[in-house]
Amino acid sequence: MILKPKHLFFIFLSFILWLPAGLFGQVSVSDVSYNALELRNIGPAFNGGRIADIDIHPDDESVWYVAVGSGNVWKTVNAGTTWDPIFDNQGSYSIGSITIDPNNPNTIWVGTGEDIGGRHVGYGDGIYKSTDGGRSWSNMGLENSEHLSTIIVHPENSDVVWVAAEGPLWSSGGQRGLYKTTDGGATWENKLSVNEWTGVTDILIDPRNPDVLYAATWQRHRTVAAYMGGGPGTGIHKSTDGGETWTELKRGLPSSNMGKIGLAISPQNPDIVYAAIELDRRTGGVYMSADRGESWRKMSDAVSGGTGPHYYQELYASPHNFGQIILVSNYTLISDDHGANFRFINNTNKHVDDHAIAFKESDPDYIMIGSDGGIYQSFDFMETWDFISNMPLMQYYKLSVDDAKPFYNVYGGTQDNGSNGGPSRTDSDGIRNRDFFKILGADGHDSATEPGNPNIVYGEFQQGALHRVDRITGESVFIQPQPAEGEGHERFNWDAPIEVSPHSPTRIYFASYRVWRTDDRGNSWTPVSGDLTRNQERITLPIMGKQQSWDNPWDISAMSTYNTITSLAESPLQEGLIYAGTDDGLLQVTEDGGENWRRIELGEIRGLPSMPFVNDIKADLFDPNTVYVALDNHKYGDYKPYIIKSTDRGESWELISEDLPERHLVWRVVQDHVKPELMFAATEFGVFFTVDGGEEWIQLKGGAPTISFRDITIQREHEDLVAASFGRGFFILDDYSPLREVSEETLNEDGVLFPTRDAFWYVPRNEVDSQGDDQYVADNPPFGAVFTYYLKESHLTQEQERQRRERELEADEDVPFPGWDALDAEIAEEAPYIMITIKDEGYSVVNRVKGPAREGFHRVNWELRHANKGLIDPETTDADDGFSNSFPAAPGTYYASMSLVKDGEVQELSEEISFDVVPLREGALDRKPDEVREDFMENLIAFQRDLSAVSNRLEDAQERIGAMRAALLRADNEDPELMERLNNTRMRLLEFDKAMNGSDAKGQIGEKEPPTPRSRMFVGFRALGTTYGPTATHERTLEAGISELEAIRRELDDYLSSEMPALERALEAASAPPIDN
Repeated sequence: MILKPKHLFFIFLSFILWLPAGLFGQVSVSDVSYNALELRNIGPAFNGGRIADIDIHPDDESVWYVAVGSGNVWKTVNAGTTWDPIFDNQGSYSIGSITIDPNNPNTIWVGTGEDIGGRHVGYGDGIYKSTDGGRSWSNMGLENSEHLSTIIVHPENSDVVWVAAEGPLWSSGGQRGLYKTTDGGATWENKLSVNEWTGVTDILIDPRNPDVLYAATWQRHRTVAAYMGGGPGTGIHKSTDGGETWTELKRGLPSSNMGKIGLAISPQNPDIVYAAIELDRRTGGVYMSADRGESWRKMSDAVSGGTGPHYYQELYASPHNFGQIILVSNYTLISDDHGANFRFINNTNKHVDDHAIAFKESDPDYIMIGSDGGIYQSFDFMETWDFISNMPLMQYYKLSVDDAKPFYNVYGGTQDNGSNGGPSRTDSDGIRNRDFFKILGADGHDSATEPGNPNIVYGEFQQGALHRVDRITGESVFIQPQPAEGEGHERFNWDAPIEVSPHSPTRIYFASYRVWRTDDRGNSWTPVSGDLTRNQERITLPIMGKQQSWDNPWDISAMSTYNTITSLAESPLQEGLIYAGTDDGLLQVTEDGGENWRRIELGEIRGLPSMPFVNDIKADLFDPNTVYVALDNHKYGDYKPYIIKSTDRGESWELISEDLPERHLVWRVVQDHVKPELMFAATEFGVFFTVDGGEEWIQLKGGAPTISFRDITIQREHEDLVAASFGRGFFILDDYSPLREVSEETLNEDGVLFPTRDAFWYVPRNEVDSQGDDQYVADNPPFGAVFTYYLKESHLTQEQERQRRERELEADEDVPFPGWDALDAEIAEEAPYIMITIKDEGYSVVNRVKGPAREGFHRVNWELRHANKGLIDPETTDADDGFSNSFPAAPGTYYASMSLVKDGEVQELSEEISFDVVPLREGALDRKPDEVREDFMENLIAFQRDLSAVSNRLEDAQERIGAMRAALLRADNEDPELMERLNNTRMRLLEFDKAMNGSDAKGQIGEKEPPTPRSRMFVGFRALGTTYGPTATHERTLEAGISELEAIRRELDDYLSSEMPALERALEAASAPPIDN
């Protein structure tokens, strides 16, 4: 029978009615906000990251905007004293250019996608505009340009903007050329298009005539195997009609293939135009035109060096000195004669590899340079340098963690800032630059630590230059395996993989085109494989769509070695089961420690590209047959994420990354060591987790900007997820263990208090003070015990509920008046909140912590202190003051429970959890037993209460005497003797006050005086400010204070009990008005 639509409807309706009613209120894993699980940035900022562009506010030279090559956009309003990242939540982190609108400095244009041809460059998603100084942004298009290098705003018409779009680096096509808008970015037209491999890399505007423009085009293509940085599409072009039409300039310029070109125009004489031109084989020259580009002459052979001209080549003409030009490079060049002669700038105490320069109009001696190492400024025109050391912009490729006590260290290799390490947290006010240390120079890459021995660290710089570092001596030993006699060059990847065997802490696997093994920490090596790559001749592989002539502009120096092993993994469950992945689409597996290898063609797996790059391999921690591989095809222009899984050692595969967003290529994966299905992925734009083995992926957005995370790992003892970003330093998700509990069942409970890790017991240090506002300090985790809880629903106040209902009304609907009683109820209501109750081993309540009652995940911390048990003053205390802290709690086992407090009712929401408070370390001296601390604390609290009680009684009596004197002045009868008696009483009470609190006169000038009960109380407080506990002096001082107070109390009681009633009777006899009691 064929079912008609109406029959299908009734069947569907019957099915819906049959389902449990509660199903429609179900919360899924992806419905929940996990932002409370924040990734904590630990820096560092002792070196910076690559700076792409700088612009200084034209009217306020203390306002700077900085485009960071792979670290978003930053702004300072106080000349670098403090900074704000202002582009963190946009679609790209890679920035190529930034421009302030000269007509309206609140309008900022940002071009995404860095303007270099480097092997590690990120890609953008178009051009952005802000009209409020960077507080908010709009993407204005050119989403497929990927790399925007220059933006120029018309000096008289802000609606007209020209943009240099270099276009995709890894593929042809996209949006490349010179784009122009005449409507403020609403629409764009490509005014200068050459071919599918050529874009525009630089633009100039004649300051006298905005219709006169110059543009440099650049043909380039990079693949996994090779780089070609020039071609017939490269050239210099000129427009005289505002960019509508263009003419290529040729007279006097090279006829061979040109590469990257940097342009500059003389501010003093705009007829003069300069061009720094890359030529074949990294040669080049600086050219000058004195007739607005009509003809050119070569001034010198100067060209950017280092990594290659593709990485630099920006040219700047001084606004202060005619004929002075600066060509940025690894060692930047300066000329005072239009480029005829160059010299190196002073690089003493300054990082090399410069990319951006900014001048101040008001100060010819000032210059700012952005380099691979961050920002430097000079006030004496480069004689000396000041480093801006408060921007955490480090570009990490890889990371590792050790098991140091009490806090582990994080190590990583960086782009051009070497390899370094630093603590995951400190016992002071935060993590400072001085807490980090450098272990290797150059470009840092993979790193590793020896389990059980945090003094042995492995690091490398480019091309597999492996070193073993002794943390005690600081020495680094070069341990790279070397080819034997008669063997050829050992091909190492730019970022060669290091794998410490899970079966022996001194055994390391390292890889070139073959796998090497050492069992003695790198002192000697044995190859355990032959060539596991395709071993191709890369010059024969296609680039720019075809095989190229030898005479074309190859630049292999700018490349990693090709046909290399890029990732290694050994199964922790089966010794000798090793996987090796390559940069040319192969995965190799051995089950016998390298005797035999089985080759897997990744391109033959359904759903994968033909030649994927193996970014990461992880052998499963629970099943020796299961393995995960993260693959990367972005160097062929494909930015899709690829993670594959095999449960039979590579015989068959499934794709588990289909739920990840497009363009989020995957760098690394890691598996939880407790729950097999919990995994994490580091992608080009964030960190993701899955609780079901890859069916569904969820981004961890809390605390993290849009940034590339190139590596992640787990520090198992602390249960921290540690991530290395490429442009914003290290991040740590402290105690990710609550994610193990995430399931639809858990998330559909009303509330859950998750287990928490043990809390460290110590007194935070305060070692450095008052160093100025420009000091960089990264956050430690919140002190004490951190509680993670989840609420299925928000618990709203009556006012919030009403406002929610009103927001749901249609725009033209009336908003009903709730009524006066309802509004009064709203005013009277206290907002609901979550209460975490902490109890000790004896089940006595130690303290309570307050948290928000909103849906989703939350984190609050208990600072390991008792609630304040001092005497409560009802005149100065309200309900919120009940959440308080006083003296530190002792180490031991504690219990925590979670309740919802709403409308005065307390509702238990979750099962109780237990945790331990453990000493961070033992001091030089044995600390006092916990029971001594507790007894002293109880005595001190009792003394504090008694002191407060006596003080309150004395204060009340003093207030009463004041009221009596006022009453006597209003009495019907005169009584001079009573007036004198009241004054005598006032003076006597002041004597009691002096005995308790000290002399007011001495206090005014700081004169010392004998101890008082109050001063002895403060000495007692100091006894509990350390982990050591009270000394004998503290105990004697407290006893003295108690004794002194008791004597004062007895004398005050006797005095007041006799004197005050007599004074009351005398006032009544004088017919004084009554005093309110």
